[in-house]
Amino acid sequence: MKISGTQIFWMMFTFEVGNSLLLTISATIREAKQDAWMSMVIAGLVGVAITFFAATLGSQYPNQTMIEFSQTILGKWFGKLLMISYLLLWYSACGIIIREFGDFIITALFHKTPLWVIVFTTILLLIFLMYQGGVEGIGRLSEIVGPMVLLMILVILFLGVKDMDWHHMLPIYQDSGLPAIFKASYTPMASFFGESVMMTMFVFFMDKPDQAPSRSMWGIGLAVSMVTIGTFAVIFTFGPGLPSRLLYPFYDMSRFISVMEFIQNVDILIVIIWFFSIFIKLALYTFLACYGTAQWLHLKDWRKVVWFLAPISFVMAVSIKNIQIFGQYFDKFYLLPFVFPVNMIGIPLLLLVVGWIRRKNA
Repeated sequence: MKISGTQIFWMMFTFEVGNSLLLTISATIREAKQDAWMSMVIAGLVGVAITFFAATLGSQYPNQTMIEFSQTILGKWFGKLLMISYLLLWYSACGIIIREFGDFIITALFHKTPLWVIVFTTILLLIFLMYQGGVEGIGRLSEIVGPMVLLMILVILFLGVKDMDWHHMLPIYQDSGLPAIFKASYTPMASFFGESVMMTMFVFFMDKPDQAPSRSMWGIGLAVSMVTIGTFAVIFTFGPGLPSRLLYPFYDMSRFISVMEFIQNVDILIVIIWFFSIFIKLALYTFLACYGTAQWLHLKDWRKVVWFLAPISFVMAVSIKNIQIFGQYFDKFYLLPFVFPVNMIGIPLLLLVVGWIRRKNA
Protein backbone atom coordinates (compact mmCIF):
# COMPACT_ATOMS: atom_id res chain seq x y z
CA MET A 1 0.00 0.00 0.00
CA LYS A 2 1.43 3.36 -1.10
CA ILE A 3 0.00 6.87 -0.92
CA SER A 4 1.32 10.06 -2.52
CA GLY A 5 2.00 13.47 -1.02
CA THR A 6 -1.10 14.86 -2.76
CA GLN A 7 -3.25 12.16 -1.20
CA ILE A 8 -1.82 12.94 2.24
CA PHE A 9 -2.72 16.61 1.68
CA TRP A 10 -6.35 15.82 0.87
CA MET A 11 -6.59 13.18 3.62
CA MET A 12 -5.50 15.65 6.26
CA PHE A 13 -7.80 18.36 4.91
CA THR A 14 -10.90 16.21 4.45
CA PHE A 15 -10.84 14.31 7.72
CA GLU A 16 -10.39 17.54 9.72
CA VAL A 17 -12.63 20.10 8.03
CA GLY A 18 -16.09 18.49 8.19
CA ASN A 19 -16.16 17.50 11.83
CA SER A 20 -14.52 20.74 12.94
CA LEU A 21 -17.01 22.90 11.02
CA LEU A 22 -19.95 21.02 12.44
CA LEU A 23 -18.98 20.32 16.05
CA THR A 24 -16.45 22.91 17.28
CA ILE A 25 -17.92 26.29 16.40
CA SER A 26 -20.75 26.26 18.96
CA ALA A 27 -18.56 25.38 21.96
CA THR A 28 -15.86 27.86 20.91
CA ILE A 29 -18.33 30.75 20.56
CA ARG A 30 -19.86 29.84 23.91
CA GLU A 31 -16.53 30.51 25.61
CA ALA A 32 -14.97 33.28 23.50
CA LYS A 33 -18.12 34.95 22.06
CA GLN A 34 -17.33 37.04 18.96
CA ASP A 35 -13.60 36.40 19.47
CA ALA A 36 -14.02 32.70 18.71
CA TRP A 37 -12.09 33.17 15.47
CA MET A 38 -8.99 34.00 17.54
CA SER A 39 -9.42 30.74 19.43
CA MET A 40 -9.66 28.86 16.14
CA VAL A 41 -6.44 30.47 14.91
CA ILE A 42 -4.61 29.52 18.12
CA ALA A 43 -5.95 25.96 17.99
CA GLY A 44 -5.03 25.72 14.32
CA LEU A 45 -1.45 26.88 14.87
CA VAL A 46 -0.99 24.26 17.59
CA GLY A 47 -2.53 21.66 15.27
CA VAL A 48 -0.09 22.58 12.49
CA ALA A 49 2.81 22.34 14.96
CA ILE A 50 1.66 18.88 16.10
CA THR A 51 1.42 17.86 12.43
CA PHE A 52 4.97 19.06 11.79
CA PHE A 53 6.45 17.17 14.74
CA ALA A 54 4.47 14.00 13.96
CA ALA A 55 5.42 14.01 10.27
CA THR A 56 9.06 14.84 11.06
CA LEU A 57 9.20 11.98 13.56
CA GLY A 58 7.74 9.56 11.02
CA SER A 59 10.14 10.81 8.31
CA GLN A 60 13.13 9.88 10.46
CA TYR A 61 11.98 6.24 10.42
CA PRO A 62 10.38 5.91 6.96
CA ASN A 63 10.55 2.11 6.97
CA GLN A 64 8.61 1.75 10.22
CA THR A 65 5.30 2.85 11.69
CA MET A 66 5.07 4.38 15.15
CA ILE A 67 4.21 0.97 16.60
CA GLU A 68 7.60 -0.27 15.37
CA PHE A 69 9.94 2.70 15.78
CA SER A 70 8.72 3.32 19.34
CA GLN A 71 10.25 -0.07 20.18
CA THR A 72 13.38 0.80 18.20
CA ILE A 73 13.82 4.00 20.20
CA LEU A 74 12.62 3.03 23.69
CA GLY A 75 13.08 -0.72 23.73
CA LYS A 76 10.64 -3.51 23.02
CA TRP A 77 8.60 -3.60 26.23
CA PHE A 78 8.49 0.09 27.09
CA GLY A 79 7.75 1.02 23.48
CA LYS A 80 4.86 -1.47 23.28
CA LEU A 81 3.53 -0.28 26.62
CA LEU A 82 3.32 3.34 25.43
CA MET A 83 1.45 2.28 22.29
CA ILE A 84 -1.45 0.93 24.38
CA SER A 85 -2.61 4.52 24.91
CA TYR A 86 -2.90 4.98 21.13
CA LEU A 87 -4.75 1.69 20.65
CA LEU A 88 -7.28 2.69 23.31
CA LEU A 89 -7.81 6.03 21.58
CA TRP A 90 -8.25 4.48 18.12
CA TYR A 91 -10.73 1.84 19.35
CA SER A 92 -12.83 4.29 21.36
CA ALA A 93 -12.78 6.86 18.53
CA CYS A 94 -14.25 4.35 16.08
CA GLY A 95 -17.35 3.71 18.22
CA ILE A 96 -17.91 7.39 19.04
CA ILE A 97 -17.47 8.61 15.46
CA ILE A 98 -19.86 5.97 14.12
CA ARG A 99 -22.47 7.12 16.63
CA GLU A 100 -21.97 10.80 15.69
CA PHE A 101 -22.26 9.79 12.05
CA GLY A 102 -25.50 7.93 12.67
CA ASP A 103 -27.08 10.70 14.75
CA PHE A 104 -26.40 13.39 12.17
CA ILE A 105 -27.63 11.26 9.25
CA ILE A 106 -30.88 10.57 11.15
CA THR A 107 -31.29 14.26 12.04
CA ALA A 108 -30.60 15.52 8.51
CA LEU A 109 -32.05 12.79 6.28
CA PHE A 110 -33.58 9.62 7.70
CA HIS A 111 -35.74 10.69 10.62
CA LYS A 112 -37.51 7.37 11.14
CA THR A 113 -34.65 5.01 10.38
CA PRO A 114 -33.44 3.01 13.42
CA LEU A 115 -29.96 3.93 14.57
CA TRP A 116 -28.66 0.37 14.42
CA VAL A 117 -29.44 0.14 10.69
CA ILE A 118 -27.20 3.12 9.86
CA VAL A 119 -24.47 1.93 12.23
CA PHE A 120 -24.54 -1.60 10.79
CA THR A 121 -24.46 -0.33 7.19
CA THR A 122 -21.55 2.00 7.96
CA ILE A 123 -19.56 -0.84 9.51
CA LEU A 124 -20.17 -3.02 6.44
CA LEU A 125 -18.80 -0.21 4.24
CA LEU A 126 -15.73 0.07 6.46
CA ILE A 127 -15.08 -3.68 6.30
CA PHE A 128 -15.34 -3.55 2.50
CA LEU A 129 -12.93 -0.60 2.33
CA MET A 130 -10.41 -2.30 4.62
CA TYR A 131 -10.36 -5.45 2.50
CA GLN A 132 -10.40 -3.73 -0.90
CA GLY A 133 -8.02 -0.83 -0.45
CA GLY A 134 -6.80 -0.11 3.06
CA VAL A 135 -4.98 3.18 3.42
CA GLU A 136 -4.34 3.30 -0.33
CA GLY A 137 -8.08 3.20 -1.01
CA ILE A 138 -8.67 5.91 1.60
CA GLY A 139 -6.01 8.07 -0.05
CA ARG A 140 -7.59 7.71 -3.48
CA LEU A 141 -11.04 8.46 -2.09
CA SER A 142 -9.68 11.58 -0.35
CA GLU A 143 -8.06 12.74 -3.59
CA ILE A 144 -11.48 12.60 -5.29
CA VAL A 145 -13.77 14.00 -2.60
CA GLY A 146 -11.34 16.51 -1.04
CA PRO A 147 -11.61 19.09 -3.86
CA MET A 148 -15.39 18.55 -3.93
CA VAL A 149 -15.64 19.27 -0.19
CA LEU A 150 -13.53 22.43 -0.55
CA LEU A 151 -15.65 23.66 -3.47
CA MET A 152 -18.93 23.06 -1.58
CA ILE A 153 -17.67 24.96 1.47
CA LEU A 154 -16.68 27.92 -0.71
CA VAL A 155 -20.09 27.86 -2.46
CA ILE A 156 -21.94 27.93 0.89
CA LEU A 157 -19.80 30.81 2.16
CA PHE A 158 -20.32 32.76 -1.08
CA LEU A 159 -24.10 32.29 -1.10
CA GLY A 160 -24.36 33.27 2.56
CA VAL A 161 -22.52 36.60 2.21
CA LYS A 162 -25.76 38.59 1.76
CA ASP A 163 -27.00 37.50 5.22
CA MET A 164 -23.78 38.50 7.01
CA ASP A 165 -23.07 41.64 9.02
CA TRP A 166 -19.45 42.20 10.06
CA HIS A 167 -20.56 44.48 12.94
CA HIS A 168 -21.54 41.32 14.87
CA MET A 169 -17.85 40.66 15.62
CA LEU A 170 -17.46 43.96 17.48
CA PRO A 171 -16.07 44.76 19.99
CA ILE A 172 -12.93 42.73 19.46
CA TYR A 173 -11.27 41.20 22.55
CA GLN A 174 -13.06 43.40 25.15
CA ASP A 175 -15.97 41.03 25.91
CA SER A 176 -13.86 37.91 26.34
CA GLY A 177 -10.20 38.57 27.16
CA LEU A 178 -7.12 36.41 26.71
CA PRO A 179 -7.99 33.69 29.30
CA ALA A 180 -11.37 33.00 27.67
CA ILE A 181 -9.84 32.97 24.18
CA PHE A 182 -7.18 30.43 25.20
CA LYS A 183 -9.74 28.33 27.10
CA ALA A 184 -12.02 28.25 24.06
CA SER A 185 -9.13 27.12 21.84
CA TYR A 186 -8.45 24.03 23.93
CA THR A 187 -11.45 21.98 22.73
CA PRO A 188 -10.86 22.28 18.94
CA MET A 189 -7.12 21.96 19.58
CA ALA A 190 -7.35 18.72 21.57
CA SER A 191 -10.45 17.13 20.07
CA PHE A 192 -9.83 17.81 16.38
CA PHE A 193 -6.71 19.59 15.11
CA GLY A 194 -4.41 17.56 17.36
CA GLU A 195 -5.62 14.35 15.71
CA SER A 196 -3.07 14.97 12.98
CA VAL A 197 -0.62 13.15 15.26
CA MET A 198 -1.71 10.08 13.27
CA MET A 199 0.87 11.17 10.67
CA THR A 200 3.37 9.16 12.72
CA MET A 201 1.68 6.07 11.27
CA PHE A 202 1.09 7.23 7.69
CA VAL A 203 4.62 8.32 6.68
CA PHE A 204 5.50 4.62 6.39
CA PHE A 205 3.00 4.25 3.51
CA MET A 206 4.15 7.30 1.51
CA ASP A 207 6.03 6.76 -1.74
CA LYS A 208 8.06 9.92 -0.95
CA PRO A 209 8.39 10.17 2.86
CA ASP A 210 10.35 13.42 2.66
CA GLN A 211 7.14 15.16 1.49
CA ALA A 212 5.26 14.21 4.66
CA PRO A 213 5.86 17.36 6.78
CA SER A 214 5.06 19.90 4.05
CA ARG A 215 2.05 18.15 2.50
CA SER A 216 0.40 17.28 5.81
CA MET A 217 0.96 20.78 7.22
CA TRP A 218 -0.59 22.37 4.12
CA GLY A 219 -3.57 20.04 4.44
CA ILE A 220 -4.16 20.88 8.10
CA GLY A 221 -3.50 24.57 7.39
CA LEU A 222 -6.20 24.62 4.70
CA ALA A 223 -8.66 22.90 7.04
CA VAL A 224 -7.89 25.43 9.80
CA SER A 225 -8.41 28.29 7.34
CA MET A 226 -11.83 26.96 6.26
CA VAL A 227 -12.95 26.39 9.86
CA THR A 228 -11.81 29.90 10.86
CA ILE A 229 -13.64 31.45 7.91
CA GLY A 230 -16.67 29.33 8.78
CA THR A 231 -16.55 30.68 12.34
CA PHE A 232 -16.47 34.21 10.94
CA ALA A 233 -19.47 33.41 8.75
CA VAL A 234 -21.52 32.02 11.66
CA ILE A 235 -20.75 35.06 13.84
CA PHE A 236 -21.49 37.47 10.98
CA THR A 237 -24.84 35.74 10.36
CA PHE A 238 -26.17 35.11 13.87
CA GLY A 239 -24.01 37.23 16.17
CA PRO A 240 -22.27 35.67 19.19
CA GLY A 241 -25.39 34.84 21.21
CA LEU A 242 -27.48 32.40 19.16
CA PRO A 243 -24.71 30.07 17.84
CA SER A 244 -23.68 29.13 21.37
CA ARG A 245 -27.14 27.59 21.84
CA LEU A 246 -27.25 25.78 18.49
CA LEU A 247 -26.03 22.21 18.08
CA TYR A 248 -24.78 22.64 14.49
CA PRO A 249 -24.52 26.42 13.82
CA PHE A 250 -22.76 26.13 10.45
CA TYR A 251 -25.45 23.72 9.26
CA ASP A 252 -28.20 26.04 10.53
CA MET A 253 -26.54 28.98 8.77
CA SER A 254 -26.76 27.14 5.45
CA ARG A 255 -30.50 26.66 5.94
CA PHE A 256 -30.97 30.44 5.89
CA ILE A 257 -29.51 30.77 2.40
CA SER A 258 -32.03 31.84 -0.22
CA VAL A 259 -30.94 33.58 -3.43
CA MET A 260 -33.79 35.12 -5.46
CA GLU A 261 -36.09 32.42 -4.06
CA PHE A 262 -34.45 30.09 -6.56
CA ILE A 263 -31.31 28.77 -4.82
CA GLN A 264 -32.55 27.23 -1.57
CA ASN A 265 -32.10 24.13 0.58
CA VAL A 266 -28.32 24.24 0.17
CA ASP A 267 -28.05 22.59 3.60
CA ILE A 268 -27.85 19.33 1.67
CA LEU A 269 -24.30 20.41 0.75
CA ILE A 270 -23.43 20.39 4.46
CA VAL A 271 -24.76 16.86 4.72
CA ILE A 272 -22.57 15.80 1.77
CA ILE A 273 -19.52 17.62 3.21
CA TRP A 274 -19.94 16.03 6.59
CA PHE A 275 -20.71 12.60 5.15
CA PHE A 276 -17.48 12.48 3.15
CA SER A 277 -15.39 14.04 5.89
CA ILE A 278 -16.63 11.84 8.71
CA PHE A 279 -16.44 8.68 6.59
CA ILE A 280 -12.79 9.33 5.70
CA LYS A 281 -12.02 10.11 9.33
CA LEU A 282 -13.78 6.94 10.43
CA ALA A 283 -11.96 4.91 7.80
CA LEU A 284 -8.59 6.30 8.92
CA TYR A 285 -9.26 5.44 12.58
CA THR A 286 -10.48 1.97 11.59
CA PHE A 287 -7.33 1.39 9.57
CA LEU A 288 -5.11 2.64 12.41
CA ALA A 289 -6.86 0.37 14.93
CA CYS A 290 -6.60 -2.69 12.66
CA TYR A 291 -3.06 -2.16 11.38
CA GLY A 292 -1.75 -0.97 14.75
CA THR A 293 -3.24 -3.96 16.59
CA ALA A 294 -1.78 -6.37 14.03
CA GLN A 295 1.70 -4.86 14.41
CA TRP A 296 1.43 -4.73 18.19
CA LEU A 297 0.44 -8.43 18.35
CA HIS A 298 2.67 -9.46 15.39
CA LEU A 299 -0.28 -10.72 13.31
CA LYS A 300 0.34 -11.51 9.64
CA ASP A 301 -3.00 -10.34 8.20
CA TRP A 302 -4.04 -6.98 9.61
CA ARG A 303 -7.38 -7.05 7.77
CA LYS A 304 -8.73 -9.82 9.98
CA VAL A 305 -8.58 -7.50 13.00
CA VAL A 306 -11.57 -5.63 11.56
CA TRP A 307 -13.78 -8.60 12.53
CA PHE A 308 -12.75 -7.99 16.14
CA LEU A 309 -13.10 -4.21 15.90
CA ALA A 310 -16.49 -4.22 14.13
CA PRO A 311 -18.62 -5.73 16.95
CA ILE A 312 -16.89 -3.54 19.55
CA SER A 313 -17.68 -0.42 17.51
CA PHE A 314 -21.26 -1.54 16.90
CA VAL A 315 -22.00 -2.22 20.56
CA MET A 316 -20.37 1.02 21.66
CA ALA A 317 -22.22 3.11 19.05
CA VAL A 318 -25.72 1.78 19.79
CA SER A 319 -25.28 1.64 23.57
CA ILE A 320 -24.54 5.38 24.04
CA LYS A 321 -27.82 6.97 25.11
CA ASN A 322 -26.95 10.61 24.39
CA ILE A 323 -23.89 11.27 22.26
CA GLN A 324 -23.76 15.00 23.14
CA ILE A 325 -23.61 14.35 26.89
CA PHE A 326 -21.26 11.39 26.42
CA GLY A 327 -19.00 13.49 24.17
CA GLN A 328 -18.76 16.22 26.80
CA TYR A 329 -17.67 13.72 29.47
CA PHE A 330 -15.33 11.98 27.01
CA ASP A 331 -13.62 15.29 26.25
CA LYS A 332 -13.56 16.47 29.87
CA PHE A 333 -12.24 13.31 31.52
CA TYR A 334 -10.24 11.61 28.75
CA LEU A 335 -9.32 13.71 25.71
CA LEU A 336 -8.43 17.03 27.37
CA PRO A 337 -6.56 15.83 30.51
CA PHE A 338 -4.92 12.70 29.06
CA VAL A 339 -4.96 12.24 25.27
CA PHE A 340 -3.91 15.77 24.32
CA PRO A 341 -0.93 16.19 26.69
CA VAL A 342 0.22 12.55 26.46
CA ASN A 343 -0.70 11.11 23.04
CA MET A 344 -0.55 14.27 20.95
CA ILE A 345 2.37 16.08 22.58
CA GLY A 346 4.21 14.09 25.24
CA ILE A 347 4.93 10.76 23.53
CA PRO A 348 5.86 12.22 20.10
CA LEU A 349 8.26 14.71 21.74
CA LEU A 350 9.72 11.92 23.90
CA LEU A 351 10.34 9.79 20.81
CA LEU A 352 11.86 12.76 18.96
CA VAL A 353 14.27 13.64 21.77
CA VAL A 354 15.31 10.09 22.69
CA GLY A 355 15.64 9.17 19.01
CA TRP A 356 17.85 12.18 18.37
CA ILE A 357 20.06 11.31 21.37
CA ARG A 358 20.41 7.69 20.27
CA ARG A 359 21.31 8.66 16.70
CA LYS A 360 23.83 11.22 17.97
CA ASN A 361 25.49 8.66 20.26
CA ALA A 362 25.51 6.08 17.48
